[in-house]
Amino acid sequence: MEESAVIKSLAALAQPLRLRIFRALVVAGPQGMTPGDLAVALDAAATTLSFHLKELTHADLVTQERDGRHLIYRAAFDHMDGLLGYLTEHCCQGQPCAPTVDSSTGKPARKRACVTC
Repeated sequence: MEESAVIKSLAALAQPLRLRIFRALVVAGPQGMTPGDLAVALDAAATTLSFHLKELTHADLVTQERDGRHLIYRAAFDHMDGLLGYLTEHCCQGQPCAPTVDSSTGKPARKRACVTC
C-alpha cells in the first residue's frame, strides 16, 4: 500500500463521526447500510452523514452501490486489511508474535508480548 493512501485513510478516520460510521459499516458486514439506516443508528443528520460518507469513499474505506433508488454503503474490508497490514508490517521485527506465558500457571496468557497482536 502506498504511504499516501495510508495517510489519506488514517486522516479520514481521524474524525469521530467518520470513525463511528466506519465501525457501523464493519458491524453491518457485506450487506452494508443505507444512509437512512446509518442516520438512525448514529443519530446524525442526513446532510452531515452525506459529507462524511463522501470523505470515507474518497479515502477508499467505504464503497457505494446503487440498489434501485437506494445507495448501499459497505466497509471496504480489503482496503482496511491492507491498511492494517501496512501498519503492522514490521511487527516484532518480522518474527511471529508469541503469546506470553502466565508464570503462575505456565499456560499462555491472554496478553501477547506484542502490543499489535
